[in-house]
Amino acid sequence: MDLAGKHIVLGLTGGIAGYKAAELTRALIKAGATVQVVMTDAATHFITPVTMQALSGKTVYTDQWDARIANNMAHIDLTRHADALIIAPCSADFIAKLAQGRCDDLLSTLCVARPATLPLLIAPAMNIEMWQNAATQRNVQQLVLDGVQVLGPDAGDQACGETGMGRMLEPMQLLDDVIAAFQPKVLLGKRVLITAGPTFEPIDPVRGITNLSSGKMGYALARAAREAGADVTLVSGPTALATPTGVQRINVHTAQQMFDIVLSHVSGQDVFIAVAAVADWRVVNASEQKLKKSAGSALPQLEFALNPDILATVAALPDKPYCVGFAAESEQLLKHGKAKRDRKGIPLLVGNIGHTTFGKDDNELVLFDANTEIHFPRAAKQQLARQLITEISERLLTHIY
Repeated sequence: MDLAGKHIVLGLTGGIAGYKAAELTRALIKAGATVQVVMTDAATHFITPVTMQALSGKTVYTDQWDARIANNMAHIDLTRHADALIIAPCSADFIAKLAQGRCDDLLSTLCVARPATLPLLIAPAMNIEMWQNAATQRNVQQLVLDGVQVLGPDAGDQACGETGMGRMLEPMQLLDDVIAAFQPKVLLGKRVLITAGPTFEPIDPVRGITNLSSGKMGYALARAAREAGADVTLVSGPTALATPTGVQRINVHTAQQMFDIVLSHVSGQDVFIAVAAVADWRVVNASEQKLKKSAGSALPQLEFALNPDILATVAALPDKPYCVGFAAESEQLLKHGKAKRDRKGIPLLVGNIGHTTFGKDDNELVLFDANTEIHFPRAAKQQLARQLITEISERLLTHIY
């Protein structure tokens, strides 16, 4: 679980987005965290402490003078063993309090009294005009300067009937941001280009040649690279996967489209990770109309041509990024993996047995470089992605190309 062993203090301020805090609490706990809820008086007008206590399994604190803590110092004790403090929703009023260091209730006092090393994350939630107000923007800028992580807000329909910026991020997106906050920023300031998923080579307008790649490993790597602080561009073949938070996604279908997009975006990239299962061949005589099947009709005669080799092309560039390739083999992984690494001319190749991992949430990997083989035992793809990003960051740092 991504947050196993983490203790989160979740603060709620007044706002209709308080209902999302209920789902966020459940998501944090499902990810392995324990959650201690603290609410302002205004928050209790939108969702009850009883609800939040039932979801968190812990007493909810709302009063600065609550005597249930032995020393009567809830504003001190509640954060001393926490790993992060999150305010969601965070109102315009509470943002102003944080920016000014005001302490007039339990939650605001707790924020000011928290240890300097305790991360503070806020998820703004308010009307569009309140968000755009000059005072709010000044306060947000001050919080950023103070080291507070501001998550969102998002744009969309608002409870007041207006539309625009100010919506609190959805709970699952906030969960991703919280998980990311705990990941080492080993790629901070780096630019990473990743391909993922299958390609689809058309035979006619409704049929085509593709493969079993789900895209899960590539998407896990995109998320892990973003968690590590990188600016990530994901070039994706057809998948139903959600775009990882903070990642720029470009959709393609064919290998040629993927080749063109990669070549147009590779300049200035620090790392290129070719995870996509790119079709080796395309149909050169694809029909513009659906091929009809009828009794006694001849089978269509398909002619094939080689698709461009994306990874080898990038690896041959004079100002190439650090290139990482993937090899999905059905047998003799060690033999074929080493050969592919040499053939592509890349510093690092990652191998797996394709038919045992396509579509699944776990995987096992073997990393090949010029001198060693590193085995990653079977684990969740997201865990493996973070391990691989760490390996890549270390190689960038030590210039092992």
